[in-house]
Amino acid sequence: MDEYLEVLGNKLNEECGCFGIYNVKDAASLSYFGLHALQHRGQEACGIASSDNKVITCYKGKGLLSDVFTNKILEDLAGKHAVGHVRYAKAHENQIENVQPLMVRSHTGHFAVVHNGAIVNAKELKVELEDLGSIFQGSSDSEILAHLIQREEGTMVYKIMNACAKLEGAFAFIIMTKDCMYAVRDKNGLRPLSIAKLENGYCVSSESCAYDIVNAKLIREVEPGEIIRICGDDVQSFKYVDQIQKKMCAMEYIYFARPDSVIEGINVHNARKLSGKLLARKDKVKADIVIGVPDSSLSAAIGYAEESGLPYEIGLIKNRYVGRTFIQPTQKQRERGVRMKLSAISAIVNGKNVVMIDDSIVRGTTSKRIVQLLKDAGAKTVHVRIASPEFKSPCFYGVDTSTYEELISSRLSVKELRDYIGADSLKFLSIDEVKEANGPNLCVGCFSGKYPTNLFTLGNILKK
Repeated sequence: MDEYLEVLGNKLNEECGCFGIYNVKDAASLSYFGLHALQHRGQEACGIASSDNKVITCYKGKGLLSDVFTNKILEDLAGKHAVGHVRYAKAHENQIENVQPLMVRSHTGHFAVVHNGAIVNAKELKVELEDLGSIFQGSSDSEILAHLIQREEGTMVYKIMNACAKLEGAFAFIIMTKDCMYAVRDKNGLRPLSIAKLENGYCVSSESCAYDIVNAKLIREVEPGEIIRICGDDVQSFKYVDQIQKKMCAMEYIYFARPDSVIEGINVHNARKLSGKLLARKDKVKADIVIGVPDSSLSAAIGYAEESGLPYEIGLIKNRYVGRTFIQPTQKQRERGVRMKLSAISAIVNGKNVVMIDDSIVRGTTSKRIVQLLKDAGAKTVHVRIASPEFKSPCFYGVDTSTYEELISSRLSVKELRDYIGADSLKFLSIDEVKEANGPNLCVGCFSGKYPTNLFTLGNILKK
């Protein structure tokens, strides 16, 4: 069991951003701006495919959008339709073959695919497809959907419907043919996807914050188990499955999404702020100031300060020009990387009893270093408050929480974890409070170990 979970955990680690634009002039350039608003969802690679109703042109590469795209490249991506993607992946999965959009070119027609999420039964589907003669170029789940679509018959929408009916897990797809666009969401609503109006056309995005930058107006979420087909002036809705549920990933609200995004009708900043208020309501700690760990915890810190009556201060500064610290080759360099990314303001925390708000504790090492940063800067005490429950179980739906061994709360009690990170006290938000802040229809599997889908694939593999 543990060996399988380790393999699965190391594989399903993506959290990406998708953006599509239909029937709008300079679609590729607008997609660049839309993706820029989603850059927080993936920094390893990016790509854009555009269509002029006749030919689909694609350009992609490793790195940030600003590293990959130039004005000349965007000008060459001519057309009124485009789909784009920003990708997050572990180093061993960041081959160029996995960078999206993925292009399918065949005698039946060309199309491009972008995807966010993780398909739980990907391994079994890939083996089955290979046995049928399919050849895979990379290890992306998106490629499985492309092969499934190609093997179906009928119109494009029915091909997509039949292909998606075979998938289990969390996914949001945007598929673009030369003259149509399709937005697809998994039957459990685990990953966000919405549609907006722009001029005479439409946008589709993983987060609504991308609409603001292109001046689009949010229409609604794509429903679980729904395919929205945009073709010409016609917008149609199809259901590819009867049994659906709304189980949005709680981590979208807690960590992944930008504060200015709206997911399932809930503003992310307001949800995080309410989480902070809930943390403070039953908290009797004696402290002088409240600070948040930049950036996703700042809203919760504001809420905690308002509810507790303690002053909110900026006690930690984030250096936005430092790369990811895990690529450093030695532990000492990685630790120095944390100090490069975050600095404690001694003038604020020195001699103070500090309440430090963070969004989560996964492996514990970062929390430990931040607590030490504050104490090195003169903080008298550091009381850590976490705006989510304890991470106790792996995620099978795309969040990068790997094995039980790596999830420190699966091994340590709250008291033991408090001692490990060096905090003077430690408290977490409860699962009920997470649902109060973010809505009742959530996937909280990484906190509870109870998953919203039937993980039959897991059982089948384990029996083999």
